Amino acid sequence: MQHPETELILHPTQGVYHLHLMPEELANIVITVGDPDRVPLVSKYFDRIEVRKQHREFVTHTGWFQGKRISVVSTGIGPDNIDIVLNELDALVNIDFTNKTNIKDRKSLNIIRIGTSGSLQPHIPVDSFVVGKHALGLDNMMAFYDQNKAYDDPMAQALRTSQLLPNAVVPYGVSPSKQLLKLWDPHTCILANTLTSVGFYGPQGRVLGTWSAQKKLMDGLVSFNFNGQTIDHIEMETSAIYGLSSVFGHQAVSLNAILANRSHQTFSKHPEKTINKLIEWALEHLSQV
Repeated sequence: MQHPETELILHPTQGVYHLHLMPEELANIVITVGDPDRVPLVSKYFDRIEVRKQHREFVTHTGWFQGKRISVVSTGIGPDNIDIVLNELDALVNIDFTNKTNIKDRKSLNIIRIGTSGSLQPHIPVDSFVVGKHALGLDNMMAFYDQNKAYDDPMAQALRTSQLLPNAVVPYGVSPSKQLLKLWDPHTCILANTLTSVGFYGPQGRVLGTWSAQKKLMDGLVSFNFNGQTIDHIEMETSAIYGLSSVFGHQAVSLNAILANRSHQTFSKHPEKTINKLIEWALEHLSQV
């Protein structure tokens, strides 16, 4: 079946619609970062760079690091941007752009998010590294992909019935790739449960001079406990990455630098240094992918 041009939008010379990439310009190992300015912070460690592309907030560098071909792609902020990036990454490796049909033998990408986050639990300090062992999404993304099993996740169901969230919010639960998760030694990081929010201010309980219906949201999330499992940190992309990677058959894991501790109300004194350390730490482990 051929994809109509309104569904698979291609530029004749620039490739897929938003990323402006051609299939041969994408590596099998993909690092995603939110900030476009963070792409060169990763690629500066490459032995050589063969592709540099930019369109809107989507910047891509593809190159070689210690014998591994790697692409770094900026996603921008939020689950909606992840929907764009993950769909177009999948199209690049699993759709024939010449005849606009699906490739029979599907390929699986290794997707590693390098991002920032805020810890909810007092024991997770600022400037530490967290790897998402499970993600709870507040974005409804999986509802649009007929992934009912994500909404059947026991921890998500417990959060749903906790009355901590607005009635209209229906959380879902998704897990990372076991294959990628095992690459990161729990002695050098914290394996944690991630909460993916749809916004940065009200949806994360922040109040800046205006009244918010969610003033007590953070206190409730900190105290939430499901069979000994707590919600450990909060950010804005992981659940969508895990969920869509599962839908498309890709491997994904989310690495996070903790820049804030919401319980102690403290923020990193040197966030750039912490982010750079996370990048170096992540790249060290990619030789095993």
